[in-house]
Amino acid sequence: MMQHNYIEEKKTTDLKHIRGVCHNPDFSKSWNQMEYELQCAQRLQLNSVRFWMEEKQWKENATEYLSNIKKFISLCWKYGITVMPILWNGNFITDYRQPDEAEWEEKKRYAKDVYDTLSAEEGILLWDIINEPMCNDYMGKANAKEAKQRFEELKEYARTLCTVFRTVAPDVPITVGHEQAWHCESTIDLVDVISFHEYHCTRKEIKASYEKAMELSKVNGNKPVLNTETGCIGRANPYDIELEMCHEYQVGWYLFNLICEGSWGDIHGLIYPDGTIRDPAVIAALFGFFRNRTSERILPAPNRERHANQAIERVKVVLKVEEESQFVNKKVTTEEILEAAEYCVNILEACELVPMYDLPSAKIACWRTMEEKERNPQEIKQFAYDMAKLLQEKCLIL
Repeated sequence: MMQHNYIEEKKTTDLKHIRGVCHNPDFSKSWNQMEYELQCAQRLQLNSVRFWMEEKQWKENATEYLSNIKKFISLCWKYGITVMPILWNGNFITDYRQPDEAEWEEKKRYAKDVYDTLSAEEGILLWDIINEPMCNDYMGKANAKEAKQRFEELKEYARTLCTVFRTVAPDVPITVGHEQAWHCESTIDLVDVISFHEYHCTRKEIKASYEKAMELSKVNGNKPVLNTETGCIGRANPYDIELEMCHEYQVGWYLFNLICEGSWGDIHGLIYPDGTIRDPAVIAALFGFFRNRTSERILPAPNRERHANQAIERVKVVLKVEEESQFVNKKVTTEEILEAAEYCVNILEACELVPMYDLPSAKIACWRTMEEKERNPQEIKQFAYDMAKLLQEKCLIL
């Protein structure tokens, strides 16, 4: 693959082309699985990965740790994906004190070892010195009187880390991934790229965040701007809306996270480890296709061709008690009931008449992994009944 001289471009590129995702290497997984996830990222036309490094792991076994990180960076580049390593993380600061001279020296050794080991890798786009230095319990639990002083302490800490890294790598592009756009002012004179995170809850608030970042760029020599962390379904911060805003403001971005898994899996992530997806609207937004939220949108007509009537009727048939003889009822298999239920479910899901976070079709799929004798017929009958009744209600069928 052709070498890309990002260092040479750092003063001229606007980084609008960055379509990134936060995605940590997980060395508990097989390398085959890690490679498959990057293949999925490539299929999504993602071209950059932002990931966290850990000084603690470096202390425990620097050689093995950096060897694995180097291999991960090389694997990303194999699929045309650049990387933004994050050297330090501010999120877990609880009771801050300024590092002493020995601690600063150790941080310098860490920075030098990381840079010396990884800097020859082709795919390094940018170095993120510290993630969200002001987003932690030390700031979050401060009272009004303490907040200003603590902000200044953490500002100085972030600035010193930038200086530490500059002593070992004076010519490479760096940034600081700030939680809020206005926090970027605290390190803007030291970085090459303005990097903010966007987790606001309404379009008005989100726009204000982008406006602040663009204003900072304008008054600071038009430094490139990146939104390096965004998208959270649990913070009223939909991925598709954020992507729409990035498109509007022509800002490169990194979504959090690539994979739906682990402690953040219930509110973050684009795809599951097997490549399946959570929300098709997010995947569409990656390619510039956004939901129609105008008055011109067309509502679905689920019973236009009377398929809803037919689906409901099919459920009625399989749930009907029929006599085979005077004392013996005709038996219907659970598979026949699931077939009838699926007819209803496919209309409900295709027209988005049911919540899509917990798909009824997923329940059918789970039952179908079981042998007939393992299934609970009464549960399946109840499910089919509920789906038919719901379809009847949504289609206004009496």
